[in-house]
Amino acid sequence: MFKSPLPPKLNAMNNRMTVMYRAASILALSSLLIGCAREISHTENTKVSNDGTVNKKEKTVTQSSDGTVTKTEESKTTRP
Repeated sequence: MFKSPLPPKLNAMNNRMTVMYRAASILALSSLLIGCAREISHTENTKVSNDGTVNKKEKTVTQSSDGTVTKTEESKTTRP
């Protein structure tokens, strides 16, 4: 059996760090393989009224990695 040159306390700490690094690398790799939502289209419309009111509308269409399409509409009105 291999005997570590490190004291038992440092050896245990080294083992924990190795496990943590492996877990972090597995999580990072899995996030790269899963992927993110892809933005298909994005439009912004801004209108300013005579009284200075600004209406802003945003429309976004995204597609997730499993093929699901999501449409999001956001409207914001700002008054002076």
